[in-house]
Amino acid sequence: MSGAQQGAGAQRLASRVQSHLEVIYGEKAGELVAPVIDAMRYAANIKEPVPYQNYWDESDCWMITYATSVHNEGEPGLRTLQRFCDRYLADTINGLHILPFYPFSSDDGFAVIDYRTVDEAAGSWDDIRAIASRYRLMADLVINHVSSHSRWFQNYISRKDPGKDYFKEAAPEDDLSLVVRPRSTPLRTEVETADGKRWVWCTFGPDQVDLDFSNPQVLLEFIEIVRFYLENGVRVLRLDAVAFLWKEPGTTSLHDQRTHEIIKLFRTLIDFYDPSVMLITETNVPNRDNLTYFGNSNEAHAIYNFSLPPLLIHTLLTGDCRHLKTWMMSMPPARGGTTYFNFIASHDGIGMRPVDGLLSEAERARLLETLGGFGGKISLRTGPDGAAHPYEVNISLIDALAGTVDGPDDFQIDRFVCAHAIMLALEGIPGLYIHSLLGTANDYEGLARTGQYRSINRHVWEKEQLDSLLEDPGSVQSVILARLSHLIRLRREQQAFHPNAVQFTLQLGLQTFGIWRQSSDRRQDVFSISNVSREHQSLELANINLVSSDSWWDLISGERILEGQTALELEPYQTVWLTNK
Repeated sequence: MSGAQQGAGAQRLASRVQSHLEVIYGEKAGELVAPVIDAMRYAANIKEPVPYQNYWDESDCWMITYATSVHNEGEPGLRTLQRFCDRYLADTINGLHILPFYPFSSDDGFAVIDYRTVDEAAGSWDDIRAIASRYRLMADLVINHVSSHSRWFQNYISRKDPGKDYFKEAAPEDDLSLVVRPRSTPLRTEVETADGKRWVWCTFGPDQVDLDFSNPQVLLEFIEIVRFYLENGVRVLRLDAVAFLWKEPGTTSLHDQRTHEIIKLFRTLIDFYDPSVMLITETNVPNRDNLTYFGNSNEAHAIYNFSLPPLLIHTLLTGDCRHLKTWMMSMPPARGGTTYFNFIASHDGIGMRPVDGLLSEAERARLLETLGGFGGKISLRTGPDGAAHPYEVNISLIDALAGTVDGPDDFQIDRFVCAHAIMLALEGIPGLYIHSLLGTANDYEGLARTGQYRSINRHVWEKEQLDSLLEDPGSVQSVILARLSHLIRLRREQQAFHPNAVQFTLQLGLQTFGIWRQSSDRRQDVFSISNVSREHQSLELANINLVSSDSWWDLISGERILEGQTALELEPYQTVWLTNK
């Protein structure tokens, strides 16, 4: 690459950075361009990235986990986790989303005390780098707020730098009536500082104090943190609670234009640093708002597909896929350089805001009632109207699918596997929570110990006990891991399951959900068809539109469609992946 081309790359980077900063900071933009670029410490040879490239394929599958989800006495959590993955998951997952592994004061890691340190119980940066050498590592950038125990906030109280001007304040007279947030705790927290009382903005609670990105120094701190993570092996950055980033009294303080522009700035900086690094936005909001975080293929590489978990669970609890189909048909195909991140369970609960406008109030109420009957707990938020509204249901996925709206039944495991078979077939990259792979039930002891509803789905397994269960072919854990691993291995071999392969929703009635996927070279088709009810279903093959000249067979069972066969028989919650290759 010539010196002129190198110069052109650097100039293009500077031009893009300036355009982002002008939206965020207006007249201050010019003086910030150089510090922002310097914070990334680019190599001398700065190349302009090729647009619309996909640095992922059908082999990608992530597991979501805490560093300490599997505990082995005397061993750091990250080392135990790596040994667990190497033993049980080496041929199924190639990516690990390790939830915040930094020192923290609350919320199981999301109240970060120090972004540049690994929590002692988790291990060290050497352990992080060791995992990153074997798995594509996703780490959380907890960007909206920081722990009240952090050095920054303690400096805020003492009125000294760094930190004195890092936090968003909200005086008692400020109008915060329109602010949308996920909690029912007070939005303002009164703090006694070295120069008197102040009130800080706390979207998620008094121990998680919101940062003020109107101060460019806060942005520079996080750019340096991003570079530090990349230098230590992180290849995917999950922007936690990023929708709340920019706040203004008198507004909803959600999805602000400057929030979007900050994400675009990070995308530009990362694309020029290493275009294979991904940004994923965690925005637990209604579907139409979530989609905006793709930008124009210049914002998030991937968005968490938050409407999928409640809609898919609703489908399997009712035996009716009407709303799931309607939603699927409304979802735009992801453009090149972007994709969906599909999940149906995580460390958090089943979000209810993402089904705003997708389920009726009566259907939402029935869903909440059913999940409550299976042991779920409902977390509330305070709306702008001052009333309490359901925000999420805290429940393990295996228990959420213990039965139907009519109560528990004997199809729990089949229903659970069906949910994953549907998710794994969809356009996008799949992410499976460790407690889904292990079929972990509601942790009532954890709930009693912490008093926090989310603890019900954050069980910590003792390694010796878990190994014993996984070595027993009849245990729930062993059965579920085997069945899900079989599906994942199959998925990773099918070009038609590339995250950006063509997808169409099929019309096969209310009890049968189907999609058609086709590889980019059009050489492979896969029809994913699931019986979402507990009744036997018989489908006319003519309605599925299989090309008669091809030989079709089910990837999952290995059974072939016989010559002259006219119907497809599906047992309760059975899924077939019919392919012609």
